[in-house]
Amino acid sequence: MRIRKKVVFGLFLLILVTAIPVFAFGSESGSPGEHINLGEVLPVWSCIPFACMLLSIALFPLLAPNIWHHHFGKISAFWALSIAVPFVIAYRGAASYQILHIIIADYIPFIILLWSLYTISGGILLRGTLVGTPAVNTGMLLIGTLLASWMGTTGAAMLMIRPFLRANSHRKNRTFMVVFFIFLVANVGGALTPLGDPPLFLGFLHGVPFFWTLNILPHMLLTAGILLVCYFLLDTYHYRREKPAPADPMEKVPLGLEGKHNFLFLLGVVLSVLMSGMVDWGEISTLGVHRSVQDWVRDGLLIVMGILSMATTSITVREDNQFTWAPILEVAYLFIGIFITMIPCLLILKAGGKGALAFLINSVQQPTHYFWSTGILSAFLDNAPTYLTFFNTALGSFYASLPEAEAVPRLIAENPVYLKAISAGSVFFGACSYIGNAPNFMVRSIAEEAGTPMPSFFGYIVKYTLVFLIPCFVVVTLVFF
Repeated sequence: MRIRKKVVFGLFLLILVTAIPVFAFGSESGSPGEHINLGEVLPVWSCIPFACMLLSIALFPLLAPNIWHHHFGKISAFWALSIAVPFVIAYRGAASYQILHIIIADYIPFIILLWSLYTISGGILLRGTLVGTPAVNTGMLLIGTLLASWMGTTGAAMLMIRPFLRANSHRKNRTFMVVFFIFLVANVGGALTPLGDPPLFLGFLHGVPFFWTLNILPHMLLTAGILLVCYFLLDTYHYRREKPAPADPMEKVPLGLEGKHNFLFLLGVVLSVLMSGMVDWGEISTLGVHRSVQDWVRDGLLIVMGILSMATTSITVREDNQFTWAPILEVAYLFIGIFITMIPCLLILKAGGKGALAFLINSVQQPTHYFWSTGILSAFLDNAPTYLTFFNTALGSFYASLPEAEAVPRLIAENPVYLKAISAGSVFFGACSYIGNAPNFMVRSIAEEAGTPMPSFFGYIVKYTLVFLIPCFVVVTLVFF
């Protein structure tokens, strides 16, 4: 029976990947040596596999949870191949390069960073009695939000999520707690430095001063303040309704940290990432994809930090921390599908006014447009290239004749509100969906593994994004943009 299912799956895949070139890409093709700007020729419907990938993440856990739980890796591979195979058939060398580029330059560093932070933070155990009252929970969210800009949203989220879940293990309604954790710690808190979130680091690499992003502090304080107040009121309401039993004084255990040496490895991760943006050691080519030497060195250092954490941390600490590899494996399997299927979307977006989304790029004029356009696309696509697209759009609108080295300082000096809008939009809106930012999915996986039910993809958006985030962003728009 299992063999028959594999045969049917294989035949369906073969039919799909050989049929799509006719319908999605038409008759245009490029020879291996031909220089072609794919973003200018790809049609909008080449993004269909990406939409199907998102729908799979949204609907399978809801409609067919058993199939999804056992086969999500195969489903991700299916959609990745459904775009990769016809893409290569239609555009040959140009398409092969784009696939290799997103794997080597984006996906591998992405997974290495997540793996190192996940591994290291899993070796830090907070022991003791920490009772999740509204005040304690709000304080933990505040601490995580403040940490996110200095150790990255992923680092802060992986460090704080397990203690946060354990503190609230006695509570009945925990879903909203994890959602607000994603809002604040995994996204909004990363707005103040290039270490906080990948798009800001990309801006740093393109000439934005390291501490310039502190200019977004008022925007972050307003957003975080509104969300923290909403959380406290919501948690207080549920806490009073649940009336959880008070902790037994005889069972109280003093708070204490085990695996504290892992903070050194977290510092090593932060310094490695910072180093890769401050030095220039040249480039090397891997399968035709050029990457900076310092980026490879950074990835190597991150792997070393993770290995050292595993080697020096007691197995008991990880077991008591309920550490497993399942969440990082789920992210690795799903995001390879997401990264590959979104290639056409990113290429069209990067083509700007010459691509199929020209109507969107050309309509962006005011700071409000930049904030919402950058934000909405960042909620479902990779926020780093989205940031760069609108960053370049702003430079082209104001300083088309100037090189980047001159245009960026002038944009900061003369039209900083546009850069603030792009930066805030790319960071804040990452909280709008599970795939909006790297740690969102991991936090969800860790929470579900710990027994906390999480909303579906659409449930998250309808029950929380539309109710809490969008009104908050409207307030930010009215105040700042």
